[in-house]
Amino acid sequence: MNDAVPQDLLAFDREHLWHPYTSMTAPTQVRAVLGAQGARLWLSETGSPADAVNIVDGMSSWWSAIHGYRHPRLDAAVKEQVDRFSHVMFGGLTHSPAVTLGRALVEITPDGLDKVFLADSGSVAVEVALKMVLQHQRGLGQPSRRRFLTVRGGYHGDTFHPMSVTDPDGGMHAMWKGVLPEHVFAPQPPAASAQAEETDAWAAAFRQTAQAHAHELAGIIVEPLLQGAGGMHPYPVACLQVMREVADEHGLLLVFDEIATGFGRTGHLFVSELVQPDVLCLGKALTGGYMTLAAVVTTDHVARTISASESGVLMHGPTFMGNPLACAVAIESIRVLTRSDWRTNVERIGERLRAGLEPLRGVRGVKDVRSIGAVGVVELEQAVDVKAATDAAIAAGAWLRPFGRLVYAMPPYVCTDNEVDTIVAAIHAATHASITAAAGAPA
Repeated sequence: MNDAVPQDLLAFDREHLWHPYTSMTAPTQVRAVLGAQGARLWLSETGSPADAVNIVDGMSSWWSAIHGYRHPRLDAAVKEQVDRFSHVMFGGLTHSPAVTLGRALVEITPDGLDKVFLADSGSVAVEVALKMVLQHQRGLGQPSRRRFLTVRGGYHGDTFHPMSVTDPDGGMHAMWKGVLPEHVFAPQPPAASAQAEETDAWAAAFRQTAQAHAHELAGIIVEPLLQGAGGMHPYPVACLQVMREVADEHGLLLVFDEIATGFGRTGHLFVSELVQPDVLCLGKALTGGYMTLAAVVTTDHVARTISASESGVLMHGPTFMGNPLACAVAIESIRVLTRSDWRTNVERIGERLRAGLEPLRGVRGVKDVRSIGAVGVVELEQAVDVKAATDAAIAAGAWLRPFGRLVYAMPPYVCTDNEVDTIVAAIHAATHASITAAAGAPA
């Protein structure tokens, strides 16, 4: 375990640092991380090792740390690159880590996706993908095609254009309606367990929406197979096939935002193996959770049409594009993943989550229990009491970060069976604590 976090630092944090989706004037409690190893975190409320608890991270640090913490091969990759150089601009220069990572991404993504743009973060990757689609249409001489078709329930990031293709009513960015560009939203796909009739009805509505707006649409963007922060909603692969057909019929590019689903989370290395997009966004687990990095991978055809637009180039170039440290650890993370039995681990974790959470189905206050790959979700009928749920989860031995009506887990692939069972117990505890708190009774 690392050194303590002094009280004055925690006090400064409370007074001066924003945390994700929290108030500065009434901040929610944060806990100090004193150390991390494998799938486990050492957390302290006071910053002192004296009251630290050793718990399982059920969130993989927001779905990114798939190999856990302090993985020796990933640690070594960062240290070796630091001894060479940590950063150099990518404009007019190149380096081995960026080229090697690009080659690895071309090799592991579906055939035909062979042009790689290295971005800073997931949101930036979506920004770049949307810009690619718009420049593609301009290169085809169709600049009036500037809107996107997507589905309700989606989430694509916190910067402005990703927010604009996130559900404008029920999503996390509803307050920005009227400020953001307005795109076209088809109904949310049905649940993965839906009957064929329900999927067919959705497909008819999606096709009708596309037909009505085809003249102004540039592309389609979705999170494939699993909608993430918009509601952890799995849906049938048949819906993706419909999207592919609609894109081809109307001359649209199909963008898959696999920032959350990529690198094995759903049980597929990439959902794009099932239905191939024209543009693929990757992030989160790309570096194994070590550093911020994302990638946008597209086809030669798209690259050529972008080059045919009036600028002649893709109009984007981040300062930290192709950062060598991030690329080096991403290369090693991909090697660790692809040379491991990751698929068996995802199936093992997923089965334990499914079996362990099933008893919550039918519990008063629980609306649904669902899963896909190494993802387990409990949806409540009311908003989660985050404090009650978090306290209960920690007491049960795991770190969870509920949101909305959801108590869920996306564990590191290195979790043991006992660690997965601890996460399941924590979800049970968090669920019951939240329901109890909502009822106004003592937890």
